[in-house]
Amino acid sequence: MSRLVRRYRSLPIRARLAMLVAAAVAFAVAAVSVTCWFIVQGKLYDQVDKDLQNASQHPVRTGQVLDLLATCPQKPTQSASGPPRNTLYWQLVKADGTACVNSDSPGVVKITRADREVVGRESGRGILRNGTDTDGNPVRVLTLPLLVVQDGVPQVYPGAAWMTAVPLANTEKTLNDLALVLLLVSGIGVLGAGAAGLAVARAGLRPVDKLTEAVEHVARTEDLTIRIPVEDDSEDEVARLSRSFNSMTASLASSRDLQQQLIADAGHELRTPLTSLRTNIELLTRSEETGRPLPPEDRKALLASVKAQMTELAALIGDLQELSRSEGQRGERVQVVSFQDAVEAALRRARLRGPELTITADLEPWYVRAEPSALERAVVNVLDNAVKFSPEGGTVEVRLTDGVLTVRDHGPGVPENELPYVFDRFWRSPSARALPGSGLGLSIVARTVHQSGGEVTLSPAEGGGTVATVRLPGAPTPPPETPEPAG
Repeated sequence: MSRLVRRYRSLPIRARLAMLVAAAVAFAVAAVSVTCWFIVQGKLYDQVDKDLQNASQHPVRTGQVLDLLATCPQKPTQSASGPPRNTLYWQLVKADGTACVNSDSPGVVKITRADREVVGRESGRGILRNGTDTDGNPVRVLTLPLLVVQDGVPQVYPGAAWMTAVPLANTEKTLNDLALVLLLVSGIGVLGAGAAGLAVARAGLRPVDKLTEAVEHVARTEDLTIRIPVEDDSEDEVARLSRSFNSMTASLASSRDLQQQLIADAGHELRTPLTSLRTNIELLTRSEETGRPLPPEDRKALLASVKAQMTELAALIGDLQELSRSEGQRGERVQVVSFQDAVEAALRRARLRGPELTITADLEPWYVRAEPSALERAVVNVLDNAVKFSPEGGTVEVRLTDGVLTVRDHGPGVPENELPYVFDRFWRSPSARALPGSGLGLSIVARTVHQSGGEVTLSPAEGGGTVATVRLPGAPTPPPETPEPAG
């Protein structure tokens, strides 16, 4: 059995579908054919039984019974032409099993024990059965208690029973012919179902063939631009699978394009600090090799530049690592955190970076689902952006109300034509190219906020400056921690 299962599973899906369809049709046809045969058999036997009941309506006179018993046993006679003059068997059955056959009967029906038990039965009930005559011909037999008329009153004769039978040759021939016809029809139906199943499987799996060819093409050529045509109004499983494949290849193509763009942009951004770092180190090395030391002021400036370039490289590498993290790595650390605590931690860092600025804060409690470190980093990037562009002695206003964080600075602001690009990777305003930074801060903010189900916008503020707005959906307040009892 297990070998057959393995062989079945190794077949192509078309062959399996054709076999399943053929098996289902074969089962249905077999069930219908067998049911039809039994129904026809029942109807035919009902008609035969009805004919027997009609032919067995008697009583007979006592004299006729005695005459027949007197000549018993007697062989039935045949007509000169050979066939019997009558197709109805009738005979008397004595208690000892002796058959008293009418001369017009076409033969003698074999008597069974059940027939003998009917002799003298007062209830008037008989038996109905299949049997054979002495020549082996099949017959339908009805045996009843013998009723005789004595003094004008029907009575049960105690010495014999009345047996009537009709041949079943025609009935059985009809049933055999019907069985043959049903068998032929069933065979043709199964073969037709198998062919139809194979045709339907081929037609139904044609989109799957296209999908398979597309997948093999992608695996062979890495061409993610291929698309499988799908009808817009089609909602079957194959259409859904094709749409899913098209969406998958489109997402992969977009991801690859973004990856290539990120690599190109990162290489471009890394080139500038690396070039500057290399130049400064070559100057320091040359001064050492030639024995002509640089003036202390120049040497100090070069070392300060090298340190600044290394800090910029470290920040850029950290930003790239943050952007390269997968969604699965982030999902393992997501929890319910206090938005207020994250903003307060970011404010402490921002005040250290802009000691000459006045940073005001009005914060209300709010809980969100996010990764704690990523959320704090996003708020730090927003505040750093405000600190960087604020004038010396300026003010940065921070407010957190109902899950909406606003950070307003009083700097030069962002031109209207540059607002659509502020959250793009490595994008930097032409007016800010001279300022430190990698152009990834706001991109990291947008990614973190979107992953937490929120949104972030940057817009001009009334009276000058820029307002950064971060909206995050709330989360259930976590239960307070129960302090452990002192040991």
